[in-house]
Amino acid sequence: MATNADLISPQQAVTVHGLFKERVKRTPDAIAYRYFDLQQSAWLSYTWGQMAGQVARWQAALQQEKLAAGDRVAIMLRNCPQWVMFDQAAASLGLIVVPLYTVDRADNIAYIVNNATVKLLFFETAEQWKTLYPVLGDMPTVQRFISLDSIGQNTLSPCGTDKQIKAHPNAKPRLTSASTWLPVQAQLQPEIAGLESTQLATIIYTSGTTGRPKGVMLSHANMLENAYATLQLFPIYDDDLLLSFLPLSHTFERTLGYYLTVMTGAKVAFARSIALLSEDLQIIQPTVLVSVPRIYERVHTAIHAKLEEAPPLRRKLFEFAVDVGWARFLYQQKRGSCRLSFLLWPILNALVAQKVLQRMGGKLRAVISGGAALSLDISRMFVGLGLPVIQGYGLTETSPVICANKLDNNFPDSIGLPLGNLETRIGAQNELLAKGPSIMLGYWNNPEGTRHAIDTEGWFHTGDTAVISETGHVYITGRLKDIIVLSNGEKVPPTDMELAIMHDRLFDQVLVYGEGRPYLIVIAVVNPAMWLQFSKEVGVRGDMPESLRDTQVEQRALMRIAEQIKAFPGYARVHRVLLLSESWSIDNGLLTPTLKVKRGQVVAQYSAEIAQLYQGH
Repeated sequence: MATNADLISPQQAVTVHGLFKERVKRTPDAIAYRYFDLQQSAWLSYTWGQMAGQVARWQAALQQEKLAAGDRVAIMLRNCPQWVMFDQAAASLGLIVVPLYTVDRADNIAYIVNNATVKLLFFETAEQWKTLYPVLGDMPTVQRFISLDSIGQNTLSPCGTDKQIKAHPNAKPRLTSASTWLPVQAQLQPEIAGLESTQLATIIYTSGTTGRPKGVMLSHANMLENAYATLQLFPIYDDDLLLSFLPLSHTFERTLGYYLTVMTGAKVAFARSIALLSEDLQIIQPTVLVSVPRIYERVHTAIHAKLEEAPPLRRKLFEFAVDVGWARFLYQQKRGSCRLSFLLWPILNALVAQKVLQRMGGKLRAVISGGAALSLDISRMFVGLGLPVIQGYGLTETSPVICANKLDNNFPDSIGLPLGNLETRIGAQNELLAKGPSIMLGYWNNPEGTRHAIDTEGWFHTGDTAVISETGHVYITGRLKDIIVLSNGEKVPPTDMELAIMHDRLFDQVLVYGEGRPYLIVIAVVNPAMWLQFSKEVGVRGDMPESLRDTQVEQRALMRIAEQIKAFPGYARVHRVLLLSESWSIDNGLLTPTLKVKRGQVVAQYSAEIAQLYQGH
């Protein structure tokens, strides 16, 4: 029977590792994690007791490195049990965990490692080592690189040349595989003495408006209090099973898909990859899914693509099922009236809803969406099919949840109700402010950024404008800062990117676009004076045509754009570009009198072309 009676409170846990030890103590024989073992080609599992044995090995290995409490250690790993093992072992020793993207540019990794003065870096594959190797000289503070996979002890680097080897004579001693570094077994040790809940637990780097990441400092209490308060709005039970696929390097997955599940005793299965997500859903059959909107968008797109090919009667039946299901939802929420059509729901459920939901495993009781705004049309479809969508809101700086909907008080177009342990209010310019135990300690080595984000009264400034309804639900209405939020939740500063791109004189005017979309595109006006030189590069003859929509032209332009934005985080990549020959001006209504680009008008004027750049996504 589902229950959360075995819930561990932040006061009982005190720290991240204290939470883990308490869970091991309470339910040592219960399944904790499932994962796919490539060597055995099978899904295997760890109990909480077995996880404790593995964490002990990582503790012992880290202790051999003579690291001091407060030292930073980095992890560059996909979601897997070893992520948890490393994190727990580090936390028990008072080390500060710095998560890295599994796929990122070398210079960005080096920047974070140096900014945080990382002493040890745990990564996974030979491919990642190829990324790290060219910048080894730029990461002098790292005394040990630990590879989860064996990448060859007789080879300095899979891609290393003699010149590179001579350039990094200390690289080989710093590289060790986990299999040789870890002891065969060890005894789980207690945390170091004096570790408190308010102490720094992790530094999570997020994009800033300068294009360089900012290190968000979160304490043990920040994340534990946030997980516990989230459970008061949306309970997770001990018999729940979550499929983890969002990166644990993001605080969204780390708090909700990791610490929260340890707190409740729920099981977690680590997905093999996004590409195999549909198959993993069928195999694992999770009861709860935590995701960014992009995954729900893909399902929505796939369903409607099939419906377009289906007979009209089938399309009508699907639409009718969603309409009836949505009306039932409003009635159950006490915001709608009872309808005679509800009597048809058992038939519609069997013919339509269950067939769709079976493709998602068939056992989901709810899905959680955060990281970016989810379209009401998409929420309506899932809710209409009988699958509750719980939309929430937060930021890395707030550990991350600020608001979330409740199953019995769900307004899918809102971001929900504020957490019970947070104060929220609407400040100047209608900005949403928050105060409470899950607000970050500040930005690492960035007191100016901290002062800008948290005022003297302790209010964190989200940068988002909002309104609060009579029911207490919060609705985001816009953004004070011009930040693009992609559908996967990543935040990108367009103004800084635009300025960088215009360092290439080929581009006279530039607009970066991608709000709520799966990737970034650029709309750019080509400088006529640079056309002759550029046309020779791409083999195009003659004067600049009105239309520059040629595949070869676009690819060459994308290469030049990539060169200008290489200092930005890896996810701030431009996938498509729309090149224009007509300048934006005051006369054609695309510039303000102060010569600022009217973003909305530009997007509206080229909406058809923009739609083509996102076709199929």
